[in-house]
Amino acid sequence: MQAFILRQNIERFRNLLVQEERQAERRTLRELLATALREQAVLLASRDGFEMEVDPLQAVVQRRVFRDKYMPLPQACLLLDPRKGLHIVEINDAYGSITMTQPALVIGRSIFEVFPDNPADPDADGIANLYASLKRVAERHTTDVTPVQRYDMRSPAGGFLTKFWKMSNQPILSEDESLVYFLQSLEDITKELLYGPASLAQTYDRNACGNSEGGYHPRSFEASAAASTRTTSSSSS
Repeated sequence: MQAFILRQNIERFRNLLVQEERQAERRTLRELLATALREQAVLLASRDGFEMEVDPLQAVVQRRVFRDKYMPLPQACLLLDPRKGLHIVEINDAYGSITMTQPALVIGRSIFEVFPDNPADPDADGIANLYASLKRVAERHTTDVTPVQRYDMRSPAGGFLTKFWKMSNQPILSEDESLVYFLQSLEDITKELLYGPASLAQTYDRNACGNSEGGYHPRSFEASAAASTRTTSSSSS
């Protein structure tokens, strides 16, 4: 029932956004849509995931491959279980470093529990967009790349830090082409985006036009920058 209500609300908010011209009302609708998409992603991830069963032998093999091949890399990599809950299986040191997490504290936990959206940012769409990306990977068995995604990280000192990422999610498949794991790689592009050439900001603005298929909503660079300012002010107060 909850999933049905969320689907109905998402459709209604999207339809209202198309019709509404007043900026204040549009902002309220965008925030309501962001909340509904986030709740839908968390619900479906915890209830269903993307795969019912995973071959245990293949799982062991792929974990060993990750440890041998990806653990030493300077590139940030995470191995994710596609079954319900979407639990973190492994992360390498580079991933722990840029996300300010420790393997012992995150392995075995749901990725959305470890990396929640910033509650101070009402437009936050990190969870919804990550879920949509994983859904495309699970359905198509192809790599899905998000060129720019704002997804704030919890700071060890408290609060959240504004972060922008280039994110890639790819399927790890068994010999019979069934999904065993997701492999995620991250690149922190926060400094380049916020303080680099203006062209990077313009590129983000063009790419942040929303994706009805994936399920995420429009998010402009200007809106993200404004939210960043509000978040920083809130954290320092």
